[in-house]
Amino acid sequence: MSKTSEHNMVVGLDIGTSKVTALIGELLPDNEISVVGVGTATSRGMDKGGVNDLNLVVQSVQRAVDEAELMADCRVASVYLNISGRHISCQNESGMVPINEAEVTQDDVDSVIHAAQSVPIAKERRILHVLPQEYVIDSQESIRSPIGMSGVRMESKVHIITCANDMAKNIIKAVERCGLSVDKLIFSALASSISVLTDDEKDLGVALVDLGGGTIDICIYAGGVLRHTAVIPAAGNQVTSDIAKIFRTPTNHAEEIKTKHACALRQMVSMEDTIEVPSVGGRPSRVMSRHTLSEVVEPRYQELFELVRDEIQQSGLDEQIAAGVVITGGSAKMEGCVDFAEEIFQMPVRVGVPLGLKGLRDYVEDPVYATAVGLLRYGQEDAAVSQKESSKTDVIGLWQKVQSWFKGEF
Repeated sequence: MSKTSEHNMVVGLDIGTSKVTALIGELLPDNEISVVGVGTATSRGMDKGGVNDLNLVVQSVQRAVDEAELMADCRVASVYLNISGRHISCQNESGMVPINEAEVTQDDVDSVIHAAQSVPIAKERRILHVLPQEYVIDSQESIRSPIGMSGVRMESKVHIITCANDMAKNIIKAVERCGLSVDKLIFSALASSISVLTDDEKDLGVALVDLGGGTIDICIYAGGVLRHTAVIPAAGNQVTSDIAKIFRTPTNHAEEIKTKHACALRQMVSMEDTIEVPSVGGRPSRVMSRHTLSEVVEPRYQELFELVRDEIQQSGLDEQIAAGVVITGGSAKMEGCVDFAEEIFQMPVRVGVPLGLKGLRDYVEDPVYATAVGLLRYGQEDAAVSQKESSKTDVIGLWQKVQSWFKGEF
């Protein structure tokens, strides 16, 4: 394979509670992205989205990045990194500015967004994202793109996502100790929504639920824009620990049993199906009924889905999500998960897989890679914006040179 050029490359690093994933994408000229390197490693030193052992996290990140570099045959210098955890919070704010010229310019849009985000934020928190929802010019509401429109004053409504500064510093430190720099920090569920949701779903109204190992991340869209985000600090690892305790088996075997044999709905499992369960301390393994396993898993999944349902109802947006719920992440792959979720949410549910990729599609078209692919997509958009800005400054610089030359001549 040809060596990927460094400037044409974007890297997504998803540090989860149970797995670290590094994806290397090559930016193609037709605004596409081709996945050229995939690296995964078991995540150690993370708990519920937060770092609890820095050295172990560094080792996990290094393993995943090395594997991706080997596959893509290139060196990684900087990454787009995700962040999650119960410390994430969101708020909807608005700001207003007078329109300077006869019509709205990009400067006006920038200043109205700046006005909206100029709300008091606690010193120990940092702003992750400021996402414009809509603009109001005089009495004209629900404007998506105000540039070029006429008016006297403009108001913007924005969705602000914040995180704890210390948590962000810890996870960035882990990446920097591997000799990598962080381009941007992105909320996990926002990244997942970029990769798995369609524009139609966002317009109709949809809830994205990313079922991870340590946290459940939620993003709710209505009218094509993000309205609410939340994190529930309980997820797939709870199911694993239930299996480990009730079946008295080591955690790594419990994880294997969960991924291979578990089902979220007990009525989908035959009473005759059996599984072999390894014991602890060198005792002989035992044969258990698969139906018994479902009886352990179902109540926990019910609890998790009810927590998500309560969060959606508390946001006040439950009437606006006509497209239903999209579940993604590793815990969404379990058999019976979609049927059980439909039963609890009382709305359509589908499993979201990353859309519209090139390159190593067979590897990454899987709910597990939703966040990592979303980070690549975010990086792709970010690179396009910075490229546009740099070309603009180049033109301005050239014009200034011409002007100064004229001034010098005449």
